[in-house]
Amino acid sequence: MASHLAHIYGTEQDRVNCSFYLKIGACRHGDRCSRKHIKPTFSQTVLLPNVYNNPAHTAEGASMNKAELQADFDRFYEDFFIELCKYGNVQEMHVCDNVGDHLEGNVYVRYEWEAEAAKAVDQLNNRWYGMRPLMAELSPVSDFREACCRQNELGECKREGFCNFMHLCHPTKQLVSSLQASQRISRRSNLANGGGEGPAQADLGWTPSSARLEGGGGWQAPSDRNGGGRRY
Repeated sequence: MASHLAHIYGTEQDRVNCSFYLKIGACRHGDRCSRKHIKPTFSQTVLLPNVYNNPAHTAEGASMNKAELQADFDRFYEDFFIELCKYGNVQEMHVCDNVGDHLEGNVYVRYEWEAEAAKAVDQLNNRWYGMRPLMAELSPVSDFREACCRQNELGECKREGFCNFMHLCHPTKQLVSSLQASQRISRRSNLANGGGEGPAQADLGWTPSSARLEGGGGWQAPSDRNGGGRRY
């Protein structure tokens, strides 16, 4: 009996636990779901819901071409990745392109260690981005291949942005490679200088291009909530 329950845990046959929440960390039914959403007490993955406002889904973005939309996302991705590196070793970061309320603009980051993710949640819940407070939480997502819509990756998803599996915004490959290399160099430098690998020492120490181009990124400390910052 126990082996049978273990076999169906987290699947559609599991009548107790929500398979969508376990796979994606979000469910379109939210608190009204008839199945349990068991929030993890420890995880390597952090979810920040509804952060990226994709101009492709707004009236203002109707006049933007494909290159401009990609540049906008790359600026966001760079700005966010650099800040998230301050809390630990970022293994991967993903941003949803879905338009459903429970997935729209969601940012997922997976750290190397659970302690790094816990620290990130604690610190990020005291931060604002784009003049909005962040609501960080630990996520049960461990395998993004299971969380992402395979049909969308093949260009065949008929539900498009309303799909209940992740549709991802993709940063340019060169940007991702550059950010990952910068993170590795920074961490090696910190270790060589006697620093630790914790959030306090993991600052990349350079200004992202979005800040150089626009006079500052979207990040705000609690004391700056009434200030400017990039609006997404």
